[in-house]
Amino acid sequence: MNVEVPLRAVAAFAECPTWDPVDRTLLWVDMNRSEVHRLCPGDGTDTVLRFEQPVAAAKPRVGGGLVLSMRDGVAVCEPDGSLRPLADWSAEGVRGNDAGIDGLGRLWVGTMAGPSAPGWLGRVDTRGVTHRAVSDTRLSNGIAWSPDGRRMYFVDTPTRRIDVLDYDLSTGEASGRRPFVEPTDTAGVPDGLCVDADGGVWVALFRGGAVRRYTPRGILDREIRFPVALTTACGFGGEDLTDLYVTTARRAPEHDEPLAGSVFVVPGAGQGLMPTAFAG
Repeated sequence: MNVEVPLRAVAAFAECPTWDPVDRTLLWVDMNRSEVHRLCPGDGTDTVLRFEQPVAAAKPRVGGGLVLSMRDGVAVCEPDGSLRPLADWSAEGVRGNDAGIDGLGRLWVGTMAGPSAPGWLGRVDTRGVTHRAVSDTRLSNGIAWSPDGRRMYFVDTPTRRIDVLDYDLSTGEASGRRPFVEPTDTAGVPDGLCVDADGGVWVALFRGGAVRRYTPRGILDREIRFPVALTTACGFGGEDLTDLYVTTARRAPEHDEPLAGSVFVVPGAGQGLMPTAFAG
């Protein structure tokens, strides 16, 4: 498959490529630089919003604006750029990380464990109340759902595997966590992921320089290589949701590849699912 570079960037740690179908742009974050970007594939422009703390994920919000998973919790970014805190867990000693939106607009957020505080995965409702589903995690990533909404995929990166949970879309409850895939034949570890319209699970392998696709039965059926080692996350976008966007990070300057930190795209990689906006 042809790998292209729609944005040659020098992001420190790009993450969470999310298509916004309302204005046909790609949202992505440079987490360590506290930036949220909007890339317009049509003309290559990339606009930036800067915040006062790291941003691990940015998702569209019904009615405009964004919902952000930030270091200290979750905030709503209004269309005028103002921030409204929604949930704050800074006192716990954990750090917000990846996020996902289910088929009915519910927000799920995972956290990074602190020195004396285990991480967790949970649903954050529109009042800011957190409903935890998975505890004792270390570095949450890769939150996505099967096309029918009955399976929820989740990565706790240090475990080196993708897990799957049973999901009740009517209630927003997740249970029955179990291993889905454990890629043992690579130096890379699972990071961000997405699901296509056929139920295939695409996962970026951090330190592996690749994105893999697994069938709903967990069988590897495709691998796409990239000219950088730190592939961080992937997501479908474009007018017909057939373009796979992939974010990357940079290592220490003396080890960096020329394209590290750029946003890549693989045109015609598959058929993505229509993204859902946060209903809060």
